[in-house]
Amino acid sequence: MVIYITFILIVSTNVQFNFFVKAYNRNPDFPENAVALSFDDGPDENTLKILDVLDKHDAKAVFFCIGKKIKEHPQIFREILKRGHIVGNHTYSHTRRMGFLSSKTIENEITECDNIATQIGGVKMNLFRPPFGIINPKTKRALQKTGHKVIGWNIRPYDAITSSPEVIINRITKRLHKGDLILLHDNMDKTYIILEQLLVFLRQRDFAVVRLDKLFRINAYT
Repeated sequence: MVIYITFILIVSTNVQFNFFVKAYNRNPDFPENAVALSFDDGPDENTLKILDVLDKHDAKAVFFCIGKKIKEHPQIFREILKRGHIVGNHTYSHTRRMGFLSSKTIENEITECDNIATQIGGVKMNLFRPPFGIINPKTKRALQKTGHKVIGWNIRPYDAITSSPEVIINRITKRLHKGDLILLHDNMDKTYIILEQLLVFLRQRDFAVVRLDKLFRINAYT
């Protein structure tokens, strides 16, 4: 029983395992020497700095947005779209109780975030990234109702809990391969500094940066 519970806990908190649902984590078969960038937990005032860095390097990304923060920062949400990036659903509240919610509550969290994005940005989001990477049977049932494609990652440098930009950069670059999907957070003060260094590194190593929808050949919106 202990082994079973441990197993369920592990697969429920790591979207990369594709145990309950299929998630898009990386695409090593992508024909170009390219990676994709993703940012979670915005929009935020810091998002604007990130957008400027992306513009400077002519790079596009995906931003997984929290519904209540879209309401708080509608102009920044629109700016993300205006600059040619795509957005995805990261639930309405990003609650730390995600693993304990009912399937109906999870469905409501996803739907409410969708509705706000449509009202403010005029888009119907097709991509969903679960907060904390939590996917369990209740999340699966909710997603069967909403129909979203689940997006994971395969490079996670834990920038939200690590203070040193150098450590974060090293975690990304030491194991980077074509087709990788990098997870960062646009609500952190230091992210734009990390991003600048990362984009310079990618250019020096002849990596292109492509949008996630191109990397996986999927539609960002419905």
